[in-house]
Amino acid sequence: MDILRVPHASVNWYLLDDADGVTIVDAGLPRHWNLLPKALKRIGRGLDDVRALVLTHGHYDHVGFAERARRELRIPVYAPRGEDLYRHPLRFPFERLPLLYAANPGFLAVAARFVANGMLWTKGVEEVTPYGDGDVLPVPGRPHAVGTPGHTPGHTALHLPERDTVITGDALVTLDPYTTLTGPRLVAKAALADSAQNLATLDRIAETGASHLLPGHGEPWHGSAEEAVATARRNGTR
Repeated sequence: MDILRVPHASVNWYLLDDADGVTIVDAGLPRHWNLLPKALKRIGRGLDDVRALVLTHGHYDHVGFAERARRELRIPVYAPRGEDLYRHPLRFPFERLPLLYAANPGFLAVAARFVANGMLWTKGVEEVTPYGDGDVLPVPGRPHAVGTPGHTPGHTALHLPERDTVITGDALVTLDPYTTLTGPRLVAKAALADSAQNLATLDRIAETGASHLLPGHGEPWHGSAEEAVATARRNGTR
């Protein structure tokens, strides 16, 4: 099984490729749809090879083109139980007003890229297949669901034991789009539902023992999951 990271506009999404086809993990921003055929071509695949799309959570920068993929590719979209943000991805709970980060030029640059890639026109997903902690999803790559609530109420990471890898979504990132700080950390409180819960559930990522972490924002982490989690706890959130 192969994994392709597709980074654009400070957002990552992923393709899992095995003998059964391709799974898209998260769906970036709406205009990232135009990147999908090019990304598939890089791994010798086409749109007809896509079998499913799996969301780690329901924020707009992960739901992006999910509804379009569901309709046009006729594939199931999997979403975590306990998470309904995918229905209204631009409305979500947070601990700190996003406007309080507007003094940071880095945040303004990221926000401009988000808008340019269709953020304000993100559509909710009308139909999903729910999955939960401990499930092994019946999709290419066979990701194992690891419940990591806190960033959002139902946030779920995906463990890929065959590749010693965890796709962490936004439970742990290496780039915070709001502060533009790098290194393992939580996302800023502007996009964080419950920071205490997020910090606590980092244990679930550490327990995988994985050597590679693939976040929703920032560069991959190569090293022990335990070390990344310890660093994220020290860095915390702002």
